[in-house]
This record gives sequence, C-alpha cells and structure tokens, in this order.
Amino acid sequence: MEIEKIVVLDFGGGYIQQMARRVRQANVYCEVLPYNASIERIKSINPKGIILAGGPGSFYADNAPRCSEDIYSLNIPILGICYGAQLICHQMGGKVSMEDCGEQGEVDVNISNQSLLFKDMDDIIRCRINCKGSIQKVPQGFRVTAWSDDCPVVAFEHPERKLYGVWFYPEDVHIVEDREILKNFLYNICECSGDWKMSSFIRQTIEDIKNKVGDGKVLCALSGGVDSSVAAVLIHRAVGKQLTCIFVDTGLMRKGEARQVEKIFKDQFDINLIMVDAGKRFLDKLKGVTNPESKRKIIGEEFIRVFEECARSLGRVDYLVQGTIYSDVIESGLGDGSMIKSHHNVGGLPQHIDFKEIIEPLRNLFKDEVREVGRQLGLPDHMVERQPFPGPGLAIRVIGDVTQEKLEILREADALFRDAIERAGLDKKIWQYFAILTGMRSVGVTDGDRTYDYTIALRAVTSIDGTTADWARIPHDVLADISNTIVSKVPKVNRVVYDITSKPPSTIEWE
Repeated sequence: MEIEKIVVLDFGGGYIQQMARRVRQANVYCEVLPYNASIERIKSINPKGIILAGGPGSFYADNAPRCSEDIYSLNIPILGICYGAQLICHQMGGKVSMEDCGEQGEVDVNISNQSLLFKDMDDIIRCRINCKGSIQKVPQGFRVTAWSDDCPVVAFEHPERKLYGVWFYPEDVHIVEDREILKNFLYNICECSGDWKMSSFIRQTIEDIKNKVGDGKVLCALSGGVDSSVAAVLIHRAVGKQLTCIFVDTGLMRKGEARQVEKIFKDQFDINLIMVDAGKRFLDKLKGVTNPESKRKIIGEEFIRVFEECARSLGRVDYLVQGTIYSDVIESGLGDGSMIKSHHNVGGLPQHIDFKEIIEPLRNLFKDEVREVGRQLGLPDHMVERQPFPGPGLAIRVIGDVTQEKLEILREADALFRDAIERAGLDKKIWQYFAILTGMRSVGVTDGDRTYDYTIALRAVTSIDGTTADWARIPHDVLADISNTIVSKVPKVNRVVYDITSKPPSTIEWE
C-alpha cells in the first residue's frame, strides 16, 4: 500500500524543516520540494495536499519566489502559510499590501467554526503573527475565516477549490492551537489516515533492502554516530552477514571513540567490522587547508576512496551504505532550497564511486525519527541518545588549518567539557555540547610567565533535531569550573569563551 504524502513547497527561510517535522509528528509523511518544482514532479509524488511555506521577508522583494499556478488545477487541498497565503491571494486575484497589519507576536484571533481548518476550536485562539505585509482583500469567491482587532484578514479559504491561507505559523511547537490547525488540515481537509509510523517504515525498509540487495555484498560506512549506527543495524536486520561495516579512524575522532565503536558493534552486535587506521592519510590531505567547505569535500572523497580500497580487498562488493538523513539533504541544497553547507556524505561525495549503488535507508528521516527507529531496533539508550557528531569530525571544530597538535589540544578540552557536563547532570538536558579550537591566540599569564596561546570556545545547545537551536543556559558555576579545568589541564590554552548564539542566525557547528 502506498504511503500517503504531503508536499511542502519551500519558499526559503529557516523554518521549513520545522514545518515538515510537524507534519510527520502528526503521522503523515511529507517531502520538501523547492518552490519552483515542476508540476510533473509534484504529480509524480501523488500528494494528498500541498503546503506553501517559508519565504522572503517581503512579498514585493526583488525576485520574490513564485510557484507555478498549475498547482491550483490539481484539485487537491493547498494551505498557504504567511508568504504562501500572500501568494495564493495574489495569484487568485486578491490584494496584498506591503504595509504590516499592526499585529506582531502572540495575539488573540477570532475564528469561524464553520471552517474545517478550525473545527472543534474555541471562538478565540492564540496565534503567533510574524508575517510581513498584510492581506487587504481576499480573492473573489473566498471568505475570511479568522481576524483580529488590527488584522481584518488572518485566515481565508475557498473550500470548494480546497484553498486555504493563514497569516500565522501553524507549525509552532509552543502554541497548542496551532498544532491543532495543522492536524485539521491534514485529517479533515486532506483526509489523511495517519499511516506514517516508524514500525511500518522499518518493515518496509527491510523488505526493500532485501529485494534490492538479493545475494549481493554490502559495505556500511560506520562512524559510530546515531545515524550510521542505526543504518548499520537496519541493514544488518535485512541482509545479516552479507553486511560488512567499516570504521575509518580518520584521526579526527573524539577521545576514546574508536575503541567504543569496536566494542559495541563487534562484541555486542556481532556485526562484521573492519577497523581502518587512516589518521596520517587524512592529515596529509588536509595539510594547509583552511576553507571549511574544502575540508568537508576532501574528507568526503577520502572516505569513499578508503571504502573502495576495502571493498577491493573483500572481493566483489555491490552496495555502499551511508547514514545520510533528511536534514543533511536539505541543508546541502540538493534541489530542496538554498545550500547552507555541504555534508560530507551528501554534497561532498565525488562524482565517481566504485560501487553499484549507494543505499541510504535514513535519507528521508529527521534526527528524532532516526532515534525512534534505533529504539525500535533495540539499540541501547546510550547509543540512540548519543549527541550528534559531524562526519568531518574535529576537522571542522579546529578553525583554520588542521594539525596533529591542534587535534590533541581540542580532544583533551572536549573530553573535559563533556565530562563536566555529565558530572553536573546536564547531559540529558542539553541536545549537543562540544569544544572548538578557535584560530585565535591571545595573551595570558601562567605561573607568572606571559603566554600567547589558544582560545577554546564552548558550544552547547538545546534542540529537538538540530533544524533550530538555542544556546543552553549552563549555570555560571559549572562554566567557571569547566574553564578553570581546561586552562589548567590542557597545554597551550589560556582562554575559554562560551557561545551564546542561537540557530539561526548561526549554525550549531562553527564550520
């Protein structure tokens, strides 16, 4: 049976992944496509509905994105959110103004209960309005279904044509009413049944892998992180001993990480595992390289080359498995919006690879969905809840050129930071925390002597899946203890700073 799908057209902005996740949390599968996706591509997905989300600050901005008006002829429900609502209004003949409606932030909104979008909701709901501009006149045949004291049009619809627009964010995680509106669109308007569940995903994926691989040999790129670990166990469930996992010790790993990976997969899961010590090889390739995108691409290609060599030593190997997840794909800009950064296992891959095919069983899952798959596969909590670690490893946490000395400094500082967070009982409250060796050196004093040494930056964020994040409010006494420990125990470090920037505007990693 084909899984029901919703298409989210991405008009830009930093919250498109959050919208997609809200849809999936309602047990409905969705795919993010660029705003200019062809009508043929959209029809090939056979969606139950379309959501127009994201967008620039102003509908009247230069080169403001527009989707094809052919989507309105598909006769399926369409929900426009903020910019998407402006677009529906404009393309259907209404009037959109550059002037703000006067409402911003959380406001009380009056709604019409006759609308399926607001079914079983109170007459007044709380919404968050952050949209630029305003809708002055709805198109002919449309009706206003929500309004506030200062905004005459907060929502509108044409139920016969299945077109809906809202002037607020129904994907907002903080407002209960907003989540109910999204569910109303999915279930009451699109008539979805909610068949997107991790248990069904696991069964279908295992069956698909069995059919694809047959009696072929499979090689898995295992980093020990959540994504590649879940991918490895999922593939192992499908093909058993036809799978060989390769862990490449790039020399860019955290302290003690290689041994942990070996113990878990070889001893506990009885998976064929080859350990490759390639530290010198990677360092040689990275010598003198300071550009972060170049680092990622160099590491991505070198990974593949190591796997190819291992494959040749094993004889015929047909498939390579990678732990690519959906946020990797979106952030790498592969047809689904603007490129934020290349991920070593997506945009950083070389064009020529000596395998029949790459298998990416988690490619369409967000991080929280990957963790749920891991739990259902029986992976231990300490592995499933392991904080994210980038594929390029410490190479992108050493700002500037990468050397063995810098890696050792960072490894020790990072280990001390993580140990302090665990001892403070904060490890379950913080989504990701790590140290960065900045390219900055500054004057300090140690044992009465002047020093000119490195600055370590600490990064700790709270998040659900990394699409957005806020800096963690670590108590000052804990930070003071961490700083004192690092500068006293790690050679050539005389300063520690704490990053208090959210995502956006920054990314979680520094490079």
